[in-house]
Parts: sequence; structure tokens; C-alpha cells
Amino acid sequence: MSVDLARRAAYDLLHEVAARDAYANLVWSGILDKVGVSGRDAAFATELAYGTLRWRGRYDAILAQCVDRPLAKLDGRLLDVLRLGVHQIVHMRVPDHAAVGESVDLARSVCGDGPAKMANAVLRKVTAKTPEEWVEIITRDLTGVDALSIEWSHPVWIVRALQQALAADGADPARIVDVLRADNEPARPTLVARPGRALVSDLLADSRVEPGRWSPYAATLLTGQPEELRPVTTGDVGVQDEGSQLVAIALSRASVDSDVRWLDLAAGPGGKAALLAGLARERGARLTAVEQHAHRAALVSRSVGPGVEVLVGDSTAAPWGAVRFDRTLADVPCTGIGALRKRPEARWRRTPSDLATLRPIQIGLLSAALDATRPGGVVAYSTCSPHTAETDLVVSDVLRGRTDVEQLDAREFLPGIPDLGRGLGVRLWPDIHGTDGMYLAMLRRR
Repeated sequence: MSVDLARRAAYDLLHEVAARDAYANLVWSGILDKVGVSGRDAAFATELAYGTLRWRGRYDAILAQCVDRPLAKLDGRLLDVLRLGVHQIVHMRVPDHAAVGESVDLARSVCGDGPAKMANAVLRKVTAKTPEEWVEIITRDLTGVDALSIEWSHPVWIVRALQQALAADGADPARIVDVLRADNEPARPTLVARPGRALVSDLLADSRVEPGRWSPYAATLLTGQPEELRPVTTGDVGVQDEGSQLVAIALSRASVDSDVRWLDLAAGPGGKAALLAGLARERGARLTAVEQHAHRAALVSRSVGPGVEVLVGDSTAAPWGAVRFDRTLADVPCTGIGALRKRPEARWRRTPSDLATLRPIQIGLLSAALDATRPGGVVAYSTCSPHTAETDLVVSDVLRGRTDVEQLDAREFLPGIPDLGRGLGVRLWPDIHGTDGMYLAMLRRR
């Protein structure tokens, strides 16, 4: 029996995510290499795997209509095969007979003959209705966030969180559909030409690359993989969302009366630190980058280039000692629900209970950033989550206990970028700005 290698690679990714809690973006290239898939087959496998991860919520609702038992009682391997089959039927230009036949072969190879027969019966039921008919069926008795959750394949708590963030920005409530839709659209890789090491103009000499929308250091790769570009392999160019670039750029634009020492106190894996390092070098300033975990600190060291002090330690314990900084970045750990375009499995991995764990960390790191910054210096607080509990409320809680800090209007440091919200903090959105859902607050020590 011959199993299509692209489909096998997609299955292997789903299995790694489900069984080993793997991060798709970290293991995917290794899976492709191991299975021996490249070129057009790799592109097909990527769409199949990542698309299935994105739309899992909707597909499970469809499968629940076609299976005579709770999905939780199915063999997890078979359930992954069924999800892959549904994605081919509902979202890809794969003929129904091929989607069913290849899925049956895949089920037989990973589960055996009995599950393969079940896969055949279930997927034939899926082909009996159009995608539009399935959406109508699975949302028929639902309203509000419950209907949005199933139709756009987001957990209910994330839909609510995005609605609250839009409301905080004063946005039209109907825009939630645009945000959810944008989360389910694959994002092209965004490159960053690290200052002093590469120029965007050199990247644009490649016909596969076009300019970024907002950052002067950004470019978008239209086709192929970033690793195919030599400046990426040397580290002179990084892969970094344009929203993340704007956070670092905004910090560099704030006025300070002394500009010698910069700090990134949660630097791993090193993307923002590398951009800050280049900006600091251009001004004769020096960056200190801190990462709590040694293996991530090693990634930071490889990214930032020479002249950067990389410390391994807990920033809430001030491993830099008595030094005070002119500019400090606190890009804190968060739920990451603003980056679902690139990390589709995160929506199923994160839960509301994570907020209770992350919130003290966020408050502690922002407080440490302010303590590490000299009077007159500035702090940028950022997350790749628009959730108000991780953004506005963290900032307000920290400021409530201090009289030595003022919040600046972060929009002033991102000129020319529209629709940044109505508060002092700003949010970038995938549906409007084409970036991850980023939050930025700018603070100054008095």
C-alpha cells in the first residue's frame, strides 16, 4: 500500500501537535525533510496541515454530525486523519473521490483496516453536502459568540476576548468577523533587514520580495521559504512580523535626554533584540538582553550580533545590577492570541486559566522594567495579544501603585499608521494592518 507522502507529512504534524504538544512552526521543516517532501508537494502539505489546524473547530462540528459516538471516544490518530480529509473536501481543490480515497489509505497505514472502513463511511457523508450547507447545519441552533466560534473555528473565550479588545478600541462590533477571518488566512513571511547588517533595497532586488507596509526595515517574501535567502541564513536578515518590528521602532523614537544604555528584559528568542541592537549601534548606544532560559539565551546571542551583553537570569531579580537604562523593552509572555495566523494550534492549546498564570508574570516584568529605567527614560510594554486582561489592565494595575511613571500616547511613535484605537496604548490588527495582533504601551519614568 502506497500512502501519499504530502498527506503523511501533514498527518505527522497533527500527531506531533496533539500527542507531544509540539509547536507546529518549530517541527514542520524537520517533518518535511524526514518524509522527503519538497517543492509543490511541500506547499500542498503545508496548506493541508496548517489549514486543518486552523479550522479544527469547524471540522469537529461537521464530524460530530457524521459519527455515531462522541469524538472524544475516537482513536486520536483516526480523528486527525478525518480532520485532514474534511479539510480537503471543504477547503481545498481536491476531488471528493481523491480526498476520501487518500484519507482511507492514510487511515489504514496509521490505524488499521477497521478505522479505514470507518474513515471511508464518515468522509462519504461529508461529501454529501456542500461547505455552505455544512456551515448552515452546524450553526443552525446557535447565536452570538457560539455561532461565531463554530463558523470561524475559534474557542468561545477567544472570540469574547477579541470582542472586548475591539470595544476598547471603539471599533464597530461587526468587525469581529473580519478579525476572525484574518486569523484563518495564512500569512506570508515578513523579513527584517537588521540595521547595520542588511538593507531592504538589497532584499527587493529579489523578484520574490516586496516592501513591507509600515516598517522601513520590513519586506514580504511572496514565494518560497525564508531559508532560501542567503542573508537569512547568515542572520543579517531575520523573519519577524511587521508588528513586532514596529514595537522596537516605537521604543527607539521616543525622546530621551541621554541615549547610552538600552535593555530588552525578556529577549528570547531574539527577534526584537536583534532589531534593537542594530538601532542602538547606529546611535552609539549599547543593548543588554536578558533571557531567563539558557537555551533561549543562546538563540538571542546568535541573533543580536556583536557588542550586545546577553544575560541569563530572571529580570524581576535585576541580573544587570545597579545599572539604569535609557530605553527598556518589556515584551512579556502572553497567550499569543494575536498571532493565530502563524500559530494556528495556539487557539486550541491556550485556555482562559492561562491568564491567571501569565498575569503576575506580566505585572512583575513591567514593574521590573520601570525600576530598571532611569528618570526621564522610556519603557515599551508589548504583547502579541490584544486581550484587555494582558494589555490595558496590566498597565493600569502597575501604574495605580506608582507615582513616578506617566503613560505616553503610543500613537505618536507610529506616525502614518491608521486605526490604532482610542486609548493611549495602541493595538495593531491583522484585518487592518496585516500584522499580528500586537499591543504597545509607552511609559516614561518621571
